[in-house]
Amino acid sequence: MPNPAAKGLSADEILARVLHRDGMILVINKPPGIPVHAGFGGGPNLEESFVHLTFGLPRPPSLCHRLDRDTSGCLVLGRHTKALRQVGDMFAGGKVRKTYWALVDGAPRESEGRIKVAIRKIGQGPGWKMVADPRNGQEAITDYKVRGSIDTPHGKRTWLELHPHTGRTHQIRIHCAELGCPVVGDKVYGRKELAGELMLHARAVAIPMHSKRDPIKVKAPPPEHMLADLVACGFKEDAAAPPAAAQAIEKIKEALPETPDFSATDAARARAATRGAVKKKGRRPNGRKNARKDWR
Repeated sequence: MPNPAAKGLSADEILARVLHRDGMILVINKPPGIPVHAGFGGGPNLEESFVHLTFGLPRPPSLCHRLDRDTSGCLVLGRHTKALRQVGDMFAGGKVRKTYWALVDGAPRESEGRIKVAIRKIGQGPGWKMVADPRNGQEAITDYKVRGSIDTPHGKRTWLELHPHTGRTHQIRIHCAELGCPVVGDKVYGRKELAGELMLHARAVAIPMHSKRDPIKVKAPPPEHMLADLVACGFKEDAAAPPAAAQAIEKIKEALPETPDFSATDAARARAATRGAVKKKGRRPNGRKNARKDWR
């Protein structure tokens, strides 16, 4: 499969990544290695492909939140202004439950817990990054749980499930590093000598779109570069695997609105007029209105 960072996604490629669609939102499975929007250096980005996701609306959808360039998984898009405002407020208010999976270098001391370390941004331009700063940083809270671990030639590697309660930039990557087990492949906050792709995946979202209904729950299958280690840590493939890309594209295309065919309706009207089934109200010669019994 070609590296998505080398170019933008085609219509078929972005359609195959749609996980959920309704009148308000879309949820897509973002591939790793491509930014969600244009950065300092420009180049291909995911927003360029949103023109293929209108599904009958006049404008493409827009981002409700962000994922890092090298993070894969559930990305929520608002289909119009009302949806963007509503879902954006839910993300800002911590009402959207986000589940991330990470493969980290080493293992935390406790099998589960809460990381509460404030973070802030330092630097400008391409060289910026986030740092832990309990005194001057913004509050950041993440819950974690160990799901499994394996021994590798580079040491222990652990599968963590994480639930961020706040949405700070690079929050999970900073918090894993503060826990003593940075995300594998993190060249900024982890072991730089370990080359490879970032092992961080936005596994699921739960969005309470309606107060009287259950939240919309969406899961994204793990990316290929994480799958082998996840399976070794105990992950089992989802029972309901997503359809193949070609099948997914055809299924979505079938759901696209079509131009209505009025020919059948016109023919029915012509037959009805011939039979006299449709009559105009009028008066009899003596001035009385037509009685109901005269209608067929």
